[in-house]
Amino acid sequence: MFRRVLGITFVPAVLLWQQVPNPTQKTQPAAQDTGPNPIFRIEVVARSAQAVNYRHRGGATRVNFQGTALMAMAKGEAKVESERGVIHISADFKNMLAPSSFGPEYLTYVLWAISPDGRPQNLGELTLSDYGAGSSSKIDTTSPIQTFGMIVTAEPYYGVTQPGDVVVMENVIRADTMGVIETIDAKYELLPRGMYTSQGRAAGFRPVYVSKKQPFELYEAQNALQLSRIAGADRYAADSFEKAADALTQAERYQAQKPGQKPVITMAREAVVRAEDARVIAVRREIEEQQEQERQAALARENAAKAQAEKEAQQRAQAEEETRRQTARRAEADALRAQADAERIAAEKAKAEALAAVAEARREKAEAERAKAEAEAARQAAVLQQQQLAQQAEQARLAAAESDRLRQKAEQNQAQLRQQLLDQFNQILQTRDTDRGLIVNMSDVLFDSGKYTLKPGARERLAKISGIILAHPGLRIEVEGHTDNVGSEEYNMRLSDSRAGTVRDYLVEQGISPDKVTAKGFGMIIPVADNRTSAGRQQNRRVELVVSGEIIGTSLSATRTGTATTSPNRQ
Repeated sequence: MFRRVLGITFVPAVLLWQQVPNPTQKTQPAAQDTGPNPIFRIEVVARSAQAVNYRHRGGATRVNFQGTALMAMAKGEAKVESERGVIHISADFKNMLAPSSFGPEYLTYVLWAISPDGRPQNLGELTLSDYGAGSSSKIDTTSPIQTFGMIVTAEPYYGVTQPGDVVVMENVIRADTMGVIETIDAKYELLPRGMYTSQGRAAGFRPVYVSKKQPFELYEAQNALQLSRIAGADRYAADSFEKAADALTQAERYQAQKPGQKPVITMAREAVVRAEDARVIAVRREIEEQQEQERQAALARENAAKAQAEKEAQQRAQAEEETRRQTARRAEADALRAQADAERIAAEKAKAEALAAVAEARREKAEAERAKAEAEAARQAAVLQQQQLAQQAEQARLAAAESDRLRQKAEQNQAQLRQQLLDQFNQILQTRDTDRGLIVNMSDVLFDSGKYTLKPGARERLAKISGIILAHPGLRIEVEGHTDNVGSEEYNMRLSDSRAGTVRDYLVEQGISPDKVTAKGFGMIIPVADNRTSAGRQQNRRVELVVSGEIIGTSLSATRTGTATTSPNRQ
């Protein structure tokens, strides 16, 4: 059979390209543009691959695949068969790595057919075995073109329209491969990785981690939608992006209702296609917007240069006219100056003689006036100093009086607020005024017996207490739990601490800042009544809220003074 080697050569170059780039494509601003919106520039990477003309209805043949430097251990084999207007391809691949090993945005592999003129054709997705955790893959697909080479690239989702430069496998012509094999050079664009997510640093990008909990297509749809959004589709192609988002929402809804069913996969793949369409539209519109901005900037620069040239010409003409006038004025001035100099010399001589006669008289008069002025200045300085001292004394007296008035007013306000709070708290729970602050007493009946859970009535009262405290931000609360002497000391200490913590947590839930509420249990060591009587023990089973603060005349740093001792009534 006639055989010629067909090598598709990828020529290195940098092209100003209007075609929509693959999401991994790297963008660079034009060298002459310092604005915020760069023009997309595609880096064309040099590669070569062998291609075969499989000839119309030429029967079946086989080609091998070998891994590139990125995945050297990978290999594969494809059966290619030409039938009525279509090329059937059945391929197996082994020893493949996880796509995410090349970057967090990569979830899958895609098989591509490359025509002799460098046009890529997406032949389908290669999903790794064992739900993406394996190392092998199979595919049965068709190609609409007859002459092509095949490569495998890592991609973020199956619906990409242009391959990235993460080429992991290429086809290799076998000795028994049937078809016309010829050498043809063609430029082919392999787009550098990193465009999807700016090397993983794009705002809003979150790697998608695949698991068996959901269909793989659903993860691809989520990845496609976020990469479309990163490309600006929600701004440049809002309608298409919204349709993609709706498709993904529907797929997730189906997954929630019937996990893994066909409708989930169908809508997920629909979301991928629509997200890719939105991304393509967004990139095109962004390029158009950038080109229009460049055109407007160039026009503005041209108009500015023209206006500057006209301004400079006008300024030169004005400068020349001004130079001519100045020359004429200088000539006239020189003539007048010569005449004036002669007259001035004569006048200065006469003046000098008169001044000499007057100078001595002025000197004597000046001496007398200076002596008089010094005496007057000394007198005025003494008077001024005396006035300043009297004024300073009056200011000091007024300042002291004002300070005393403000202090008395502050103490009065503190006392009024303290009494107001005492009255308000007493309407809710028994409250007493102490040196430590206002102590609100919660009796044992507000808790379940032997427990630290609040009863509904206790919550209602604490909610009212919280409302009052929230109205005065300068207040803080120390929650102290106490018990009677029934039970062990360790048990009572733990119960009192739990009850105090429960009250503190509830107060924080009501909106009081956590750094303004403390809680501590004291067990049975600080009784307020005789533990030998039932009434006394009931009084000792309590939680006290110590409300303090500078605004009511109690220091925020005040703590319990004295040493707590065990009650002498303990039995």
